[in-house]
Amino acid sequence: MTVLAPVRPATRRTLLRLHRPALLVWAAFVLLTVGELLWVHYAAAPRDRSCAHPGHWCTYTAFTDTNNVMNLLGEALSYAPCAVAAWAGAALIGRELETGTAQLAWTQAVTPVRWLTAKLTTAALPLLAGAALLALAYGTVWSADQDVLVTDWTWDRVFVPRGPLLPALVLCALALGTLAGLALRRTLPALAAACAATLALRLYLHELWRPPHGPPTGFWPPHLAATGMVLTVAASATAAAYAVLRHRTA
Repeated sequence: MTVLAPVRPATRRTLLRLHRPALLVWAAFVLLTVGELLWVHYAAAPRDRSCAHPGHWCTYTAFTDTNNVMNLLGEALSYAPCAVAAWAGAALIGRELETGTAQLAWTQAVTPVRWLTAKLTTAALPLLAGAALLALAYGTVWSADQDVLVTDWTWDRVFVPRGPLLPALVLCALALGTLAGLALRRTLPALAAACAATLALRLYLHELWRPPHGPPTGFWPPHLAATGMVLTVAASATAAAYAVLRHRTA
């Protein structure tokens, strides 16, 4: 009689291999953005300071103007969590539930809770590391080169990526995408719902931190308040995701 050995549950190495294309895209985005920020700090900003001296003049294009580059990078960073949410809802969770891959894994000695935990931790670590590096690089460059920038910290493109709010938004996007994938169990609806929820949260922050009367008094109090709110949403979405998973597999 032939005894079939049980299939080993998916390990983090397997998950990394499965989602390697998405992680490579994320790594490329992080490296290219940091490279552009370094160019602003070490090339563009010193050039603009020299051009401000009497007798000096410079010509610019749309791709070499310091403020254009910083504005573009700020917008890209502030909306990057929407792409993370779409990927989490569709590729990380929704597709496996829609195709039955997850259900098959649950029958091969891996519990649904362990499956979801492995998914979340494998995705969260590179996402958090990359977002933290981006926030540090953007905040450092913006603070060091304010004298040649026309942007203000009250603009969303500066307020979001300048500090820990960006990593918090990325983690929240992962949690919202996971919840959407588990609740809807279909790729495209989960993608749309996760992206829409993250976008709504991102746009709500625009109004959340603004005082009802008068200009804001400082960057860090509203930034940290928004970060705390986003982390609360992330924790709630994660707890809800586990609750949905237990309900589905009970």
